Amino acid sequence: MNSGRRDFLTGFTEVAPVVVAYVPIGLLWGTLAAAKGISPLEAVMMSVIVFAGSAQFVAVDMWHDPVPALLLTFTALVINIRHVLMSASLSRHVEGIPRALHPIVAYFLVDESWALAERRVLETPLTFAYYLGITLPLAMTWWVTTGLGAILGRALGDPSALGLDFAFSAMFIAILMGFWKGPSTAGVLVASGGVAAATHLAFEGPWYIVAGGLAGALFAYATWRAEEGA
Repeated sequence: MNSGRRDFLTGFTEVAPVVVAYVPIGLLWGTLAAAKGISPLEAVMMSVIVFAGSAQFVAVDMWHDPVPALLLTFTALVINIRHVLMSASLSRHVEGIPRALHPIVAYFLVDESWALAERRVLETPLTFAYYLGITLPLAMTWWVTTGLGAILGRALGDPSALGLDFAFSAMFIAILMGFWKGPSTAGVLVASGGVAAATHLAFEGPWYIVAGGLAGALFAYATWRAEEGA
């Protein structure tokens, strides 16, 4: 077996558990999209073009007629600003990948592929074959399940009536707890959550996402500065 095929299969094997987790989330998003009147074709096209689960869930939540295109665009940029940091981190490890392929690397970059790639470089250089092994299964699963969810959603009706709209929030809570590092983490969560809740009560729209994110980031920065000065 050549090295490229071996790297691809290694990546595929390592990402398999994440792919399984993608299935219900993709189906859920497609169901929510169908409830807002988005067709299966439109759902698949959004998943292919955007390929960002959190941004797509927020977009569906904000979806109404007429579609607030500018607000949706701004919100998506805010939600996905973390990609700037992930890209900067990953850029240190792509010297072995031809520059012409870097746009493909950027397109497929999501939280899970970034984490697996960063873990990979602790042991061996990152190859394009390995990167495809961890990213293609994620992307294809997301495309297919969101489309299938949109098809099934028309028969299931409003998923919020079954409480399914909370599944994505529950997944993020579980992921968030994996970053727990003691009192400093608690401070970030309290600052972010408190400001987000207050903003949500005071203003309409998704501004609570921006406010909560900025509050958490500022608290983390202030804590870091205090520790550095100590």
